[in-house]
Amino acid sequence: MDIFEKCTTSPITKLAHEYIDSALYPYFRPIETGQDTEVYIQGKKFLMLGSNSYLGLTSDLRVIEAANEATRKYGTGNAGSRFLNGTLDIHEKLEAKIARLMNREKAILYSTGYQTNLGVISGLVGKGDVVITDKADHASIIDGCKLSYGEMLRFRHQDIDHLDKVLEKIPEEKGKLIVVDGVYSMEGDIADLPGIIPVAKKHGARVMVDDAHAIGVIGRQGRGTASYWAEKKRINEQDVDIITGTFSKSWASLGGFCACSEEVMLYLRHVSRSLIFSASMTPGAVASVSKAIDIMVEEPERIEHLWHITNKMHDAFLKMGFKIGRSETPILPIYVGQLHDALTFWKELTNNGLFVNPAVPPAVPEGECLMRTSYMATHTDEQMDYALDVFERVGKSIGIIP
Repeated sequence: MDIFEKCTTSPITKLAHEYIDSALYPYFRPIETGQDTEVYIQGKKFLMLGSNSYLGLTSDLRVIEAANEATRKYGTGNAGSRFLNGTLDIHEKLEAKIARLMNREKAILYSTGYQTNLGVISGLVGKGDVVITDKADHASIIDGCKLSYGEMLRFRHQDIDHLDKVLEKIPEEKGKLIVVDGVYSMEGDIADLPGIIPVAKKHGARVMVDDAHAIGVIGRQGRGTASYWAEKKRINEQDVDIITGTFSKSWASLGGFCACSEEVMLYLRHVSRSLIFSASMTPGAVASVSKAIDIMVEEPERIEHLWHITNKMHDAFLKMGFKIGRSETPILPIYVGQLHDALTFWKELTNNGLFVNPAVPPAVPEGECLMRTSYMATHTDEQMDYALDVFERVGKSIGIIP
């Protein structure tokens, strides 16, 4: 049998052809400008409501100049991994800066956020260990579990009682790691760390939080989920053993980090395959992250305005009658239901100049398609007023809201 046969017979391929032919295919749209509040596609302007640049720093001239300056000094790449010739002094300076910011002993840089979770989980979870994940966790977490030699168990989304029952069935002698998203990338809700941590302690499990969508959004100075709950005096920040994150969202670049104890850092440096066998972050990426962190800390008004925009959209969507689930962050999903309805909604929004992202199976369960919208600190009230007018008109015209 030809291994390529699935490429033509797969239901996925057939469905893709169907929606491409009907002009309802929403993916791989080539953007011709930078990732800002407005972008251009085929010469047409769109209001960007689908970016993860929560602080709006990807087009900030200070971040761009930092990347340019580092590129001029160090070149465009490092021609090797961190393990051998690919470590620069700016890598170590950024690791120290992130460790201080995240209130951890050490930090490790990875070349992407995806590689971070792959490398940390597969490096720590060995034969005889168990990794326990929320069913809504990001694909990078699931793939990290699959690449490990341990067993993966899952608990229902945000269901602490179910987590407790899952842990009860694991023999005491097995190593246990609970891994959750700090902010869930589709639902927009925040991990219930005040519920998770006591259960983890009860069963002798460690806790790892992926803060990809929490950095720059929640917590003191945008430091993420552990800080968010600690500020509310619901947890001790140090009860979260490992924090991972990405640089491709609030920090306006590409790469990822793991913030942890010195012992965990030293271990991962020597066993984490996605660190050892991948080229290190480019100089320009490192410098842009460092500058983005400085701006985040020095300009708290960015996060304040992000929340002003978020609250405005959240309240308006609810008032219009849209279903947005239990989102409590700048990720605001609009639940539509069936696949064709979701793609029709997306098409009409697109025709009216809005860039949004439909989430369809297998990214979401059958019958639970949604329109994922997300907001930036650089959005204006005028832009949001326009967007809300479009959402209301289109939502009514195709029957999503009354």
